[in-house]
Amino acid sequence: MNTALKGLKILDFTQMMTGPFATMMLGDSGADVLKVEQPGGDPFRRSGETTLGGDGAFFLGVNRNKRGIVLDLKTEDGRAAALALAAEADVLVENFRPGLTDKAGLGYEDLRKINPRLIYCSISGFGRSGPDRNRPALDMVIQAVSGVMQVTGTEESGPLKTGFPFSDLVTALLATIGILVALQARERTGEGQRVDLSMLDASIFSQVPRDVYFDLTGKTPDRMGNQHWDIVPNNTYATADGRDIMIITINDKFWQILCDAIGASELKTEPRFATKDARLANREAVNARLSEIFASRDLVHWEEALSAAGAIYGAVRTWPEVFNDQHVVDTLLKTLHHPKGGAFKVINNPLQFSGTPTHITRSPPMLGEHNNEVLTANGTAWPPVAGENR
Repeated sequence: MNTALKGLKILDFTQMMTGPFATMMLGDSGADVLKVEQPGGDPFRRSGETTLGGDGAFFLGVNRNKRGIVLDLKTEDGRAAALALAAEADVLVENFRPGLTDKAGLGYEDLRKINPRLIYCSISGFGRSGPDRNRPALDMVIQAVSGVMQVTGTEESGPLKTGFPFSDLVTALLATIGILVALQARERTGEGQRVDLSMLDASIFSQVPRDVYFDLTGKTPDRMGNQHWDIVPNNTYATADGRDIMIITINDKFWQILCDAIGASELKTEPRFATKDARLANREAVNARLSEIFASRDLVHWEEALSAAGAIYGAVRTWPEVFNDQHVVDTLLKTLHHPKGGAFKVINNPLQFSGTPTHITRSPPMLGEHNNEVLTANGTAWPPVAGENR
């Protein structure tokens, strides 16, 4: 199997969502990811009310393509085994509270002495320095502190979190990029380095390009729901059958296409609507007119008309519609098997490589499943990956 990261050894001390998602991405490209858990296991195994074979659905969603072992880092034997594994690893990823790995003798400065080529990625909530470094952090807390919630929702709703764990995921993706950049640098220098990333910094960074807008104006962007501060229309509208459709016209060309598609060509020359500036000045009137028009026919009609015209639109689909879409079924869903719970589906890696495609070869590991395979009596073995799906 030709994979981009084949032979790369990842020592994964992460838990919950952010770190495991990053290491899963590396595992999808062929890295040998060794998930190290404390005796009680990753808390994500017990998170949420939906489980399969004793493991939480959330855990199953972000831990494929990994082998799993249990080490008690509070014991001498556990720390010795961890050191032996780190000496052979290419990458170590951890998301403990700052300072914990140092206390266990597994900090970056400790490990670089025994493995100068090691890439050591630390993911924290608020960073390794500063007054908040020891605060516990979860996705929704970081969304609040970073300002993401301040611009999400409407004036009526007040600040809202996103409908998915935004801060967890954006931090994981940036961590993955950081690890790959450090590996590329190692190819030139022969030396490893530390990659340090906080969820707070990643979430603030994600608000680009509004950072420049705020710097130039001093204004916090309004909470506008599905609307856009600089584009009208950019909103959802209800159809006759109670569905919703997202409509965007990024310039006058697409406004004219929309008007023709909805059978309202007269709006192309209506002085209040004809230009971008006019639509911005008459936002409520534009929304009222489009709401009236879209409420006159059902979603199927509007999808056919808008598609034929080349308009920019999207039906607001339900989850059953998304996950039963034939393209999604064929290209994005993969069935895995839990040894105690049966089959379940995960979303495949969306990256498409012509030469080194991603693969899902392992279901998420049971707690301590690969201890015998990975560890010898003195805890020094890290054999090649053996086998495919269980």
